[in-house]
Amino acid sequence: MKYQIMIGILFTLLAKRKVSAGELAGKYGVSVRSIYRYIDEMTIAGIPIDVARGSQGGIFISDAYKLPKGMMTKEEYGKALDAMLTFNEQLKDPVLRSAIDKLSAQVKSEKFDISLSGNILVDCGTWGDERKFSEKLALLERAIQNREVLEIDYNNRSGERNKRSVLPHLLVYKQNIWYVYAYCKMRDAFRLFKVGRIRSIICTEETFERIPFSREDIPLSFWVSEKVIEARFEIMPETLPFAEEWLGIENIREQDGKFFADVQLPDDETLVGTILSVGSGFRVLSPLSLAERVKSEAKKIAESYAS
Repeated sequence: MKYQIMIGILFTLLAKRKVSAGELAGKYGVSVRSIYRYIDEMTIAGIPIDVARGSQGGIFISDAYKLPKGMMTKEEYGKALDAMLTFNEQLKDPVLRSAIDKLSAQVKSEKFDISLSGNILVDCGTWGDERKFSEKLALLERAIQNREVLEIDYNNRSGERNKRSVLPHLLVYKQNIWYVYAYCKMRDAFRLFKVGRIRSIICTEETFERIPFSREDIPLSFWVSEKVIEARFEIMPETLPFAEEWLGIENIREQDGKFFADVQLPDDETLVGTILSVGSGFRVLSPLSLAERVKSEAKKIAESYAS
């Protein structure tokens, strides 16, 4: 953990060139004293870091400093750039962009011939949203950086809409979904808010002091506690491509010329709709309760077209 933090400090300094010990302590969840101890060790290792005290002070790294030649392989540089470019597609963060430029310059200085366009592209927004989702992510990221209180208009899973005053602390990307980990004044506790359910965000210009938390406090396995269902499906050949993408090709087996899948799925408001979207080529074998729900919803749809 110690060396991971030291590497994180190095890349933070390469991106910003100047940062306060308090900011680093808050970012990595350690004491200011520990930050200064890590800086001492990095200085001894030959990294040109200076510390200036006072109101205008901070921790600096020389503008001439570059990562040591040969620190990373061609493949490591490529993967690091891919990851940074991918997240910059969503966040459009100027500091991240600066880090990308510096790492790109390091690649050129070592004469590595790799693509800087990225091999991975992640777009978490909806089709045709004209980058509104990305703008929302960027706004949240800036609020976290500036410790700004936000007023959000939020729809919960039950469809209830309410306004919340929140203190955003962290963006979380899990299972292809973005969340913001924020202290909710209404609940007087930390909560994970799904970014896609936030209708609007208002920056209040009010700032807050970060509330200490550790990684263990964040419910990163929150989906496990949600209702899940063990389901078995029979899959027709014409719907096999969809099933492979949704359920995972490793969960589909062929038996006597037919295809079947046994999977555990979140039993949320989207499950029945997803099954119905495949049409008659996708049949629920078990549990019977799920099959009945699909039949009932299909009947309602048919009746809505009968009038």
